[in-house]
Amino acid sequence: MPDAVLPSALFIGFLVVQRLAELVLARRNTSRLLAQGAVEHGARHYPLIVALHASWLAAIALAGWGNPVQPLFLAAFAALQALRVWILATLGPRWTTRIIVTGEPLVRRGPFRWIRHPNYTLVVAEIAVAPLVLGLVWVAVVFSFLNAIVLTIRIRAENAALYAPRTPRS
Repeated sequence: MPDAVLPSALFIGFLVVQRLAELVLARRNTSRLLAQGAVEHGARHYPLIVALHASWLAAIALAGWGNPVQPLFLAAFAALQALRVWILATLGPRWTTRIIVTGEPLVRRGPFRWIRHPNYTLVVAEIAVAPLVLGLVWVAVVFSFLNAIVLTIRIRAENAALYAPRTPRS
């Protein structure tokens, strides 16, 4: 068994478990928010996001299995996880993978003080850095390009939903 299999397997396993846990959290938060009267926007492009992320993860798993872990990129990835925790903690029960408008004021604390879409900034960085942990430059380049296209659609939909004039709920 090559020396690189265990570290690459642990990294890939972490990515899979993390993404599955996020989906569980997002589904729970989405259900609760919708039950409280929030409204989903941009649902038509959501399957595209899921397909992109699933394909990205599959490409990392298939092409990166057994590759040596690059310590510098692993450290960068770990630093990105600190940003992930900060974003999740800031949004709390409002964090979801969908565009859900609650009618409450936008969050302006935590990383949202400095960046309009910190979660998308994080995703852009992760799409590039995670494959580089296993030396997969082509995965980083291809999926960064595809992610740019998808995020263009997503951010337009989210901005339209979040910054549109609202009428008070009755």
